[in-house]
This record gives sequence, C-alpha cells and structure tokens, in this order.
Amino acid sequence: MNPFSGIEKRFSQIVDYFFAIRPQPMPSKKRLLNCKIVSHRGEHDNIHIFENTIAAFDRAQEQGVWGIELDVRWTKDLEPVVFHDPDLMRLFGSDLAIRHATQSTLRSNYPLIPSLAEVIQRYGFNLHLMVEIKAEDYPNPVRQNQILKELFTPLRPQEDFHILSLTPAMFKVIDFVPPSTFLPVARLNVSRLSKMAILEKYRGLAGHYLLVNRVLLTRHQQRHQKVGTGYIASRNCLFRELNRGVEWIFSNTAGKIQAICDSLLQNP
Repeated sequence: MNPFSGIEKRFSQIVDYFFAIRPQPMPSKKRLLNCKIVSHRGEHDNIHIFENTIAAFDRAQEQGVWGIELDVRWTKDLEPVVFHDPDLMRLFGSDLAIRHATQSTLRSNYPLIPSLAEVIQRYGFNLHLMVEIKAEDYPNPVRQNQILKELFTPLRPQEDFHILSLTPAMFKVIDFVPPSTFLPVARLNVSRLSKMAILEKYRGLAGHYLLVNRVLLTRHQQRHQKVGTGYIASRNCLFRELNRGVEWIFSNTAGKIQAICDSLLQNP
C-alpha cells in the first residue's frame, strides 16, 4: 500500500469540502447541455455494489450518466478483464494476482469480475467508455493488440471510447488506435503530461480539478483538445468546472452529479 495514500485521501477531502462550500455562479444552459459526466469505476460503494462490475455500470446507465471509466488488466492466458488492482486483496481478500490467474479461474471463483468483452458488448454505443490501461507487462503485445482491436472493432475511437493511462508509456504499447484516442491522466506531473499530450497530439488531458489550472486548461482548449477533471463531488465544484469550460466531469458519485444537471435543465 502507498504510505501516502491516507494523507492524500485526507487532503482530497479537505479540498473537496472547501470547494463544496465556496459559492459559484450558475453555468449557462449551453455548458450544462455539453456536460459529459463519467462514472469512475461505475456507481459503487464496495459493500453492496462493487466497483468495475456489471452492477456498478448498470447503475450508472440507469442514472443517465454519459460515460463510465473502467480499468483493464490481463490474465495469465491473455484475456482482458475489468479490474483495477493487480491483485484481489482489497476487494476480495485474496492475494491472487490477476496476471497469475486464468480467466476461467476468475470466472469460477470471482464471478463479479467481468471480461472486457462483456462490458463492450453490454455498454458499447450506450455509454461512452473511458478505458484505463494499467501499467503492466505485455508479454505478447502483437497478440494483445489484436485482441483489443477485435473487441473494439464495432466502436469508433474518440466517438465511442478513449484509452486512458496514468503511465503514458503504455500508449507506446497500444497500437490498434490512433494517438488522438489517448488521454493521459495526471497526478502531480500534470505540467509534464500536458506538454506531452500537446506534442504527441493526444486527445487531451485528465487530472484532479485542483491541479488543472486555468493556464493548462486554456492551452488545451486553444488546440481543440479535451480536458477532463475529477473527482467532482458537489454542486459548487461542478459549477466551477463547467464555468471553466471543462467538458468531461469524472466523479465517484456521478449519479448525484447527473441529477444536479438534470434538475437545472428541467427547472432553470
């Protein structure tokens, strides 16, 4: 476990509280209509509904959000599955690593973990797919790219899905889509990844709303690139991002944020 994860989480809570109580002007109707809300790992609480599961994605779809963010890892027999962590400890109490398990083993013992094929078949064309590629070894990149290409063939890059990664070096491994499909996700390295996104002609940039400042935002907007910020958790924070011209709103409570938008559009 990252020893700073607890500190980081606490800091994020303080920042969220500050922006939640700070009044913001009402966004225009146009910006509300253009708002695209992305459910981070689906609508989950990891008690009744687990992240990155069909139930979590179904819930997001039922609540009318625009898209879902999901994580892809590879099994021992090179089948892409939707799961965030390298092992099953946090969610299922097992130290089994995804890369050491076959898909049939996961299917038999952990049926909540969906395959990427299931998710694409169920939600492609219905929800926009923000697919995060995790940093891990690709033992057979040619075959793995062919698998991904076949799975995503019915969908249109950029129109129906984007490829995300916290480790942009993974974009060099993925060759079945053009660079304009890629969206690097920044942490503290937001300035460096911003420059990389522009240089490599990626689709844009995603990062925490506090770190994506107005200068970076304007830089990408002037180049007709998209910017996504997370993790929006309140009405005032939503208003702030929409007023700044952010289009992609990532949230761990996407259903609540979507309900705010819907209410404002129905009752201006």
